[in-house]
Amino acid sequence: MAMKGILRPGLVQIRVMDVEAALSHYVDRLGLYKVGSDAGRAFLKGADEFEHHSVTLVEADTPGMDFIAFKVMEEADLDHFEARVRAEGIAVAHIAAGEQPGYGRRISFVAPSGHTIQLFAHAEQSEPKPDLANPDIWPVEPHGMGARRFDHMQLNGVRVPETLDFFTRVLDFYLAEKVDDESGAPIAIWLTCGMKAHDVAFVDGGVPGRMHHAAFELADWNAVGHAADIITKYNLSIDLGPTRHGITRGRTIYFFDPSGNRTEVFAEGYTYYPDHPVRVWDKQSLGKGIFYYQRQLNDNFMNVVT
Repeated sequence: MAMKGILRPGLVQIRVMDVEAALSHYVDRLGLYKVGSDAGRAFLKGADEFEHHSVTLVEADTPGMDFIAFKVMEEADLDHFEARVRAEGIAVAHIAAGEQPGYGRRISFVAPSGHTIQLFAHAEQSEPKPDLANPDIWPVEPHGMGARRFDHMQLNGVRVPETLDFFTRVLDFYLAEKVDDESGAPIAIWLTCGMKAHDVAFVDGGVPGRMHHAAFELADWNAVGHAADIITKYNLSIDLGPTRHGITRGRTIYFFDPSGNRTEVFAEGYTYYPDHPVRVWDKQSLGKGIFYYQRQLNDNFMNVVT
Protein backbone atom coordinates (compact mmCIF):
# COMPACT_ATOMS: atom_id res chain seq x y z
CA MET A 1 0.00 0.00 0.00
CA ALA A 2 1.47 3.36 -1.02
CA MET A 3 1.75 5.60 2.03
CA LYS A 4 1.17 9.31 1.57
CA GLY A 5 -0.81 12.10 3.14
CA ILE A 6 -1.90 11.16 6.68
CA LEU A 7 0.21 8.25 7.91
CA ARG A 8 -0.75 7.35 11.49
CA PRO A 9 -1.72 8.65 14.92
CA GLY A 10 1.31 10.46 16.33
CA LEU A 11 0.44 12.41 19.46
CA VAL A 12 -2.34 12.56 22.04
CA GLN A 13 -2.70 15.08 24.87
CA ILE A 14 -4.47 13.55 27.87
CA ARG A 15 -5.74 15.59 30.81
CA VAL A 16 -4.89 14.18 34.23
CA MET A 17 -5.57 15.58 37.69
CA ASP A 18 -2.21 14.56 39.15
CA VAL A 19 0.77 14.28 36.81
CA GLU A 20 2.93 12.32 39.25
CA ALA A 21 0.21 9.72 39.83
CA ALA A 22 -0.33 9.51 36.07
CA LEU A 23 3.38 8.92 35.50
CA SER A 24 3.23 5.86 37.72
CA HIS A 25 0.39 4.52 35.54
CA TYR A 26 1.82 5.32 32.11
CA VAL A 27 5.53 4.76 32.82
CA ASP A 28 5.85 2.22 35.64
CA ARG A 29 2.82 0.09 34.75
CA LEU A 30 2.08 0.63 31.06
CA GLY A 31 5.77 0.70 30.14
CA LEU A 32 6.23 4.06 28.38
CA TYR A 33 9.31 6.26 28.88
CA LYS A 34 9.39 9.84 30.15
CA VAL A 35 11.45 12.02 27.82
CA GLY A 36 10.84 15.43 29.40
CA SER A 37 8.54 17.75 31.31
CA ASP A 38 7.68 21.39 31.85
CA ALA A 39 5.23 23.28 34.02
CA GLY A 40 2.21 21.00 34.37
CA ARG A 41 3.11 18.68 31.48
CA ALA A 42 5.04 15.43 31.02
CA PHE A 43 6.09 13.95 27.67
CA LEU A 44 6.15 10.18 27.10
CA LYS A 45 6.82 7.69 24.32
CA GLY A 46 7.12 4.01 23.56
CA ALA A 47 10.50 2.49 22.78
CA ASP A 48 9.35 1.54 19.28
CA GLU A 49 8.59 5.15 18.30
CA PHE A 50 10.97 7.59 16.64
CA GLU A 51 9.16 10.89 17.30
CA HIS A 52 10.12 12.98 20.32
CA HIS A 53 7.02 11.86 22.25
CA SER A 54 3.58 10.43 21.52
CA VAL A 55 1.76 11.20 24.78
CA THR A 56 1.49 14.52 26.58
CA LEU A 57 0.06 14.39 30.10
CA VAL A 58 -1.25 17.79 31.14
CA GLU A 59 -2.47 18.61 34.64
CA ALA A 60 -6.09 19.78 34.64
CA ASP A 61 -9.22 19.91 36.78
CA THR A 62 -11.02 17.29 34.71
CA PRO A 63 -9.80 14.18 32.83
CA GLY A 64 -10.18 13.62 29.10
CA MET A 65 -8.45 14.31 25.81
CA ASP A 66 -7.44 17.74 24.53
CA PHE A 67 -6.52 16.59 21.02
CA ILE A 68 -5.22 13.76 18.88
CA ALA A 69 -2.62 14.63 16.24
CA PHE A 70 -1.88 12.60 13.11
CA LYS A 71 1.46 12.52 11.30
CA VAL A 72 1.50 13.53 7.62
CA MET A 73 4.23 12.69 5.15
CA GLU A 74 5.38 16.19 4.12
CA GLU A 75 5.05 19.83 5.13
CA ALA A 76 3.09 20.48 1.92
CA ASP A 77 0.45 18.03 3.17
CA LEU A 78 -0.41 20.46 5.99
CA ASP A 79 -1.31 23.15 3.47
CA HIS A 80 -3.17 20.63 1.32
CA PHE A 81 -5.36 19.39 4.16
CA GLU A 82 -5.87 22.87 5.57
CA ALA A 83 -7.37 23.96 2.26
CA ARG A 84 -9.64 20.92 2.16
CA VAL A 85 -10.82 21.40 5.75
CA ARG A 86 -11.47 25.12 5.21
CA ALA A 87 -13.48 24.27 2.08
CA GLU A 88 -15.88 22.42 4.41
CA GLY A 89 -16.49 25.65 6.34
CA ILE A 90 -14.43 24.43 9.31
CA ALA A 91 -12.03 26.87 10.97
CA VAL A 92 -8.36 25.89 11.09
CA ALA A 93 -5.96 27.16 13.77
CA HIS A 94 -2.18 27.29 13.44
CA ILE A 95 0.02 26.07 16.30
CA ALA A 96 3.59 27.29 16.15
CA ALA A 97 6.60 24.98 16.16
CA GLY A 98 7.88 24.37 19.66
CA GLU A 99 4.54 24.48 21.46
CA GLN A 100 5.20 20.78 22.06
CA PRO A 101 8.95 20.16 22.56
CA GLY A 102 10.52 18.62 19.49
CA TYR A 103 7.49 19.27 17.28
CA GLY A 104 7.14 21.46 14.22
CA ARG A 105 4.07 23.48 13.31
CA ARG A 106 0.65 21.90 13.57
CA ILE A 107 -2.78 22.69 12.21
CA SER A 108 -5.85 22.18 14.39
CA PHE A 109 -9.58 21.89 13.72
CA VAL A 110 -12.71 20.41 15.25
CA ALA A 111 -14.25 17.37 13.54
CA PRO A 112 -18.05 16.97 13.26
CA SER A 113 -17.89 14.63 16.28
CA GLY A 114 -16.76 17.54 18.44
CA HIS A 115 -13.15 16.36 18.86
CA THR A 116 -10.06 18.49 18.23
CA ILE A 117 -7.95 16.94 15.47
CA GLN A 118 -4.45 18.11 14.62
CA LEU A 119 -1.95 17.33 11.87
CA PHE A 120 1.85 17.68 11.93
CA ALA A 121 4.67 16.87 9.54
CA HIS A 122 7.86 17.26 11.58
CA ALA A 123 8.98 15.91 14.93
CA GLU A 124 12.50 15.50 16.21
CA GLN A 125 13.61 12.09 17.41
CA SER A 126 14.37 11.17 21.01
CA GLU A 127 15.67 8.23 22.99
CA PRO A 128 14.72 5.48 23.39
CA LYS A 129 14.03 4.73 19.73
CA PRO A 130 14.58 1.74 17.44
CA ASP A 131 18.17 1.02 16.44
CA LEU A 132 19.06 1.52 12.79
CA ALA A 133 22.52 -0.08 12.55
CA ASN A 134 22.44 -3.83 13.18
CA PRO A 135 19.25 -3.30 15.15
CA ASP A 136 18.34 -5.39 18.14
CA ILE A 137 14.70 -6.36 18.66
CA TRP A 138 14.34 -3.64 21.30
CA PRO A 139 16.68 -0.73 22.09
CA VAL A 140 16.12 -0.89 25.86
CA GLU A 141 14.83 -3.73 27.99
CA PRO A 142 11.00 -3.52 28.23
CA HIS A 143 9.44 -2.79 31.61
CA GLY A 144 5.90 -2.85 32.97
CA MET A 145 3.45 -4.07 30.34
CA GLY A 146 5.96 -3.36 27.58
CA ALA A 147 3.80 -0.93 25.58
CA ARG A 148 5.59 -0.44 22.25
CA ARG A 149 3.74 2.56 20.86
CA PHE A 150 0.62 4.70 20.92
CA ASP A 151 -1.74 2.76 18.68
CA HIS A 152 -5.22 4.31 18.39
CA MET A 153 -8.11 6.14 20.07
CA GLN A 154 -11.80 5.50 20.49
CA LEU A 155 -13.67 8.80 20.66
CA ASN A 156 -17.31 9.12 21.66
CA GLY A 157 -19.18 12.05 20.19
CA VAL A 158 -21.96 13.13 17.89
CA ARG A 159 -22.77 13.20 14.16
CA VAL A 160 -21.14 9.87 13.32
CA PRO A 161 -22.37 9.81 9.67
CA GLU A 162 -20.97 13.32 9.10
CA THR A 163 -17.73 12.34 10.84
CA LEU A 164 -17.42 9.32 8.56
CA ASP A 165 -17.91 11.51 5.49
CA PHE A 166 -15.39 14.08 6.73
CA PHE A 167 -12.64 11.58 7.54
CA THR A 168 -13.01 9.55 4.36
CA ARG A 169 -13.68 12.34 1.85
CA VAL A 170 -11.59 15.19 3.29
CA LEU A 171 -8.81 13.43 5.21
CA ASP A 172 -8.53 10.30 3.00
CA PHE A 173 -9.11 7.72 5.74
CA TYR A 174 -10.72 4.38 4.91
CA LEU A 175 -13.70 2.79 6.64
CA ALA A 176 -12.68 -0.70 7.75
CA GLU A 177 -15.60 -1.67 9.95
CA LYS A 178 -18.87 -0.21 11.25
CA VAL A 179 -21.97 -0.83 13.33
CA ASP A 180 -25.31 0.22 11.82
CA ASP A 181 -28.57 1.00 13.58
CA GLU A 182 -31.91 -0.44 12.48
CA SER A 183 -32.20 2.12 9.68
CA GLY A 184 -28.76 1.31 8.28
CA ALA A 185 -27.12 4.50 9.57
CA PRO A 186 -23.66 4.11 11.14
CA ILE A 187 -23.50 4.56 14.92
CA ALA A 188 -19.88 3.38 15.31
CA ILE A 189 -17.04 3.48 12.79
CA TRP A 190 -13.47 2.15 12.72
CA LEU A 191 -11.23 4.21 10.43
CA THR A 192 -7.72 3.52 9.17
CA CYS A 193 -5.14 5.62 7.33
CA GLY A 194 -2.67 2.75 6.94
CA MET A 195 -2.81 -1.04 7.10
CA LYS A 196 -4.05 -1.53 10.66
CA ALA A 197 -7.65 -2.50 11.34
CA HIS A 198 -8.11 1.00 12.80
CA ASP A 199 -6.26 4.14 13.78
CA VAL A 200 -9.27 5.90 15.28
CA ALA A 201 -12.84 4.89 16.09
CA PHE A 202 -15.87 7.10 16.59
CA VAL A 203 -18.97 6.03 18.49
CA ASP A 204 -22.26 7.87 18.89
CA GLY A 205 -22.21 8.93 22.53
CA GLY A 206 -24.78 11.70 22.44
CA VAL A 207 -22.32 14.31 23.76
CA PRO A 208 -19.56 15.89 21.63
CA GLY A 209 -15.85 15.60 22.23
CA ARG A 210 -15.52 12.74 24.74
CA MET A 211 -12.67 10.26 25.08
CA HIS A 212 -13.48 6.58 25.49
CA HIS A 213 -9.93 5.21 25.56
CA ALA A 214 -6.34 5.59 24.44
CA ALA A 215 -4.79 2.34 23.21
CA PHE A 216 -1.18 1.17 23.23
CA GLU A 217 0.28 -1.73 21.27
CA LEU A 218 1.67 -4.83 22.95
CA ALA A 219 3.60 -7.61 21.24
CA ASP A 220 1.03 -10.42 21.38
CA TRP A 221 -1.66 -12.26 23.37
CA ASN A 222 0.88 -13.40 25.95
CA ALA A 223 1.79 -9.77 26.60
CA VAL A 224 -1.90 -8.97 27.19
CA GLY A 225 -1.95 -11.73 29.80
CA HIS A 226 1.17 -10.24 31.40
CA ALA A 227 -0.63 -6.88 31.48
CA ALA A 228 -3.49 -8.53 33.37
CA ASP A 229 -0.98 -9.87 35.91
CA ILE A 230 0.34 -6.32 36.46
CA ILE A 231 -3.19 -4.92 36.79
CA THR A 232 -3.93 -7.46 39.50
CA LYS A 233 -0.55 -7.14 41.25
CA TYR A 234 -0.91 -3.38 41.63
CA ASN A 235 -4.69 -3.35 42.10
CA LEU A 236 -5.32 -1.10 39.10
CA SER A 237 -8.92 -0.24 38.30
CA ILE A 238 -9.99 -2.72 35.61
CA ASP A 239 -12.88 -2.39 33.19
CA LEU A 240 -12.89 -5.70 31.26
CA GLY A 241 -10.59 -8.38 29.90
CA PRO A 242 -8.36 -10.00 28.93
CA THR A 243 -10.58 -10.78 25.96
CA ARG A 244 -10.86 -10.43 22.22
CA HIS A 245 -12.77 -8.08 19.96
CA GLY A 246 -14.92 -9.38 17.13
CA ILE A 247 -14.54 -5.95 15.54
CA THR A 248 -10.85 -5.59 14.48
CA ARG A 249 -10.06 -9.06 15.99
CA GLY A 250 -7.74 -7.38 18.51
CA ARG A 251 -6.67 -8.96 21.80
CA THR A 252 -7.35 -6.53 24.61
CA ILE A 253 -7.70 -5.50 28.21
CA TYR A 254 -9.16 -2.21 29.53
CA PHE A 255 -8.27 -0.43 32.76
CA PHE A 256 -8.24 3.13 34.14
CA ASP A 257 -5.55 5.64 35.00
CA PRO A 258 -5.75 7.38 38.42
CA SER A 259 -7.79 10.25 36.90
CA GLY A 260 -10.40 7.92 35.38
CA ASN A 261 -9.18 7.93 31.77
CA ARG A 262 -9.63 4.49 30.21
CA THR A 263 -6.46 2.82 28.89
CA GLU A 264 -6.38 -0.13 26.52
CA VAL A 265 -3.47 -2.42 25.74
CA PHE A 266 -4.03 -4.02 22.37
CA ALA A 267 -2.36 -6.71 20.27
CA GLU A 268 -2.83 -8.25 16.85
CA GLY A 269 -5.92 -7.52 14.72
CA TYR A 270 -6.26 -7.98 10.98
CA THR A 271 -4.35 -6.28 8.15
CA TYR A 272 -6.34 -3.79 6.08
CA TYR A 273 -5.97 -2.96 2.38
CA PRO A 274 -7.90 -0.20 0.58
CA ASP A 275 -9.66 -2.67 -1.74
CA HIS A 276 -11.21 -4.58 1.16
CA PRO A 277 -14.98 -4.36 1.55
CA VAL A 278 -16.37 -2.81 4.76
CA ARG A 279 -17.17 -5.26 7.55
CA VAL A 280 -20.64 -4.50 8.95
CA TRP A 281 -22.22 -5.36 12.31
CA ASP A 282 -25.82 -4.78 13.29
CA LYS A 283 -26.72 -3.24 16.64
CA GLN A 284 -28.10 -6.53 17.99
CA SER A 285 -24.67 -8.18 17.54
CA LEU A 286 -22.69 -5.35 19.15
CA GLY A 287 -21.95 -7.35 22.31
CA LYS A 288 -20.17 -10.04 20.30
CA GLY A 289 -18.52 -7.40 18.14
CA ILE A 290 -16.95 -5.60 21.09
CA PHE A 291 -16.33 -8.52 23.47
CA TYR A 292 -16.17 -11.63 21.30
CA TYR A 293 -15.86 -14.16 24.11
CA GLN A 294 -18.35 -12.66 26.57
CA ARG A 295 -20.80 -11.65 23.79
CA GLN A 296 -22.27 -8.89 25.91
CA LEU A 297 -21.37 -5.35 26.93
CA ASN A 298 -20.93 -4.03 30.43
CA ASP A 299 -22.37 -0.73 31.66
CA ASN A 300 -18.95 0.77 32.40
CA PHE A 301 -17.73 0.23 28.87
CA MET A 302 -20.77 1.88 27.34
CA ASN A 303 -21.22 4.79 29.74
CA VAL A 304 -17.87 5.78 31.30
CA VAL A 305 -16.09 8.38 29.18
CA THR A 306 -13.91 11.39 29.98
